[in-house]
Amino acid sequence: MGKINVLPTSIKDLYIIEPQVFGDSRGYFMESYSEQDFKAAGLHMQFVQDNESRSKKGVLRGLHFQTQHTQGKLVRVVEGEVYDVAVDLREGSPTFGKWEGVLLSAENKRQFYVPEGFAHGFLVLSDRATFQYKCTDYYAPEYDAGIRWNDPDIGIEWPLEGIEEVLLSEKDQKQPSLKAFMSQENPFQYKELEMDVKH
Repeated sequence: MGKINVLPTSIKDLYIIEPQVFGDSRGYFMESYSEQDFKAAGLHMQFVQDNESRSKKGVLRGLHFQTQHTQGKLVRVVEGEVYDVAVDLREGSPTFGKWEGVLLSAENKRQFYVPEGFAHGFLVLSDRATFQYKCTDYYAPEYDAGIRWNDPDIGIEWPLEGIEEVLLSEKDQKQPSLKAFMSQENPFQYKELEMDVKH
């Protein structure tokens, strides 16, 4: 009971996770997180903080990260549907600047593990969405940073059909491009966690 299915993506260390769901006419039950099951699957991250947000359709949060005290995030949706995106910011990575997107919903119950060294963001596709995420380090506002959600050099293909207006925070309206961020004297210090996921 509680085993998980770990699906690789096109970017190293970035995983889609499918929990085992037990359902019948009454509803369903699942373990949304089990440390022993994650370790058995080769995922050795440790979480210290849980967050939750609720947003309406068209809200786009991101692309966010911390330059120090970087956070790995295990994200999922418990109400509604979002398009979730991670961008590889690990200098020297063969996939630096590349992105991966996945549809997360209360219906499919998928989770997305976004490791340290990535920018993260999501777009709400349903009328409203409740988004939960576990973090491997605490929020550190002094190291809060981001890059532009529609940076043409990254070229994220956001599913904007049916979205009348992309709703951004004031902070996210002013985020720099990836090139501008990388040119700053603002070191991005992250630690890569060795994973031994079997594919």
